[in-house]
Amino acid sequence: MCTSATSGELPAASGEEAPAPHIALLLPLQSDAFGKAAEAVQQGFMAAANAQPHHLPVRVYASFDESTDITALYLHAIASGAQAVVGPLTRDGVATLASQPALITVPTLALNVVDNIIAPDKLYFFGLSAEAEARQVAQIAAGDKLTSANIISTDTPLSRRLAQAFADAWVHNGGTIATNTVYNNDPTIFANLPADPGNMVFLAAAADKARLIRPYINQTIPVYATSQVFVGNNDTLLNFDLNEIHFIDMPWLLQPDHPAVMIYPRPDLPLGPDLERLYALGIDAFRLLQIMLANSEPATLPLDGVTGNIYLNGNHQFIREGIKAQFKQGRGLTPEAEAALAAAARAAAAAAAASSVPPTITTAQAPAPAVAAPPAKP
Repeated sequence: MCTSATSGELPAASGEEAPAPHIALLLPLQSDAFGKAAEAVQQGFMAAANAQPHHLPVRVYASFDESTDITALYLHAIASGAQAVVGPLTRDGVATLASQPALITVPTLALNVVDNIIAPDKLYFFGLSAEAEARQVAQIAAGDKLTSANIISTDTPLSRRLAQAFADAWVHNGGTIATNTVYNNDPTIFANLPADPGNMVFLAAAADKARLIRPYINQTIPVYATSQVFVGNNDTLLNFDLNEIHFIDMPWLLQPDHPAVMIYPRPDLPLGPDLERLYALGIDAFRLLQIMLANSEPATLPLDGVTGNIYLNGNHQFIREGIKAQFKQGRGLTPEAEAALAAAARAAAAAAAASSVPPTITTAQAPAPAVAAPPAKP
């Protein structure tokens, strides 16, 4: 199915359109498993398309299963006049497309990353790789002069991938691994982790598990995690158990008031944090495609994106670096936000202190001393 969009409205279903130059957006919108994720990406992509001047309209091509129908959908888009393609979204879809280099005849931006694939000339990759976040966290912790890591994971495929990605990057950066533990629903096993100088903890866990584990880790041990632990600042009481955890996430969630973020509209209906991240992926995907079409990568990159700072590596991968933050009093704060809150607190305290001190009476304000009346004459 193909739909089109040229204005602020999301595209409505339509019949097949005559071939014409356009941008093709290939997404698994009809998939039970990935449909909601695809819708969030589509909304973000169209929000950026409507916020920035461009010359090509966007046509959306929906699929059921990218691993089986992406080839036919891609060829259909090209035959319909696509001058550039964005998608597919899933790893299986990207792997299928990347394995057919002869197919890719126009600039194509895949919305996921597949390891160990040499990219064809016109194929580029951009996605929200959790493993890339774990590797960035390893670099941040090494930069903080930490040398020994205790890795805590949970028994899920994603957690295992995060733990492995962190471990590989940590050792590559010269660090050592002290312990590597899988959480078994007994957080007390973490109470005796070594607290020697240079030790740290990498917590490869989602927010719900991290809240159970964090209170049992010695408060003097620095704890690091990926964006998995951050589900927003709406519930500070719920986040209190995550206090002091260092993590990374995207400006879209951590800096909503940043001028570079505010130029793009928020979704019409509120989305959960994971879908918000995919909405932001759609925004930056559109921006990166415009750079590709203009052949302006060296002059335009790195891009100050709503998903992070984006640069291009040697294998056609757009690498996204998140921004650093830390939980303080139940809120995930960037260093700048934390400094601003501290300054505001100091100013409020100073104002309160000033208002509680009685006014000082100066000599000029002091009343004249009373003069005794002369005694009456007899």
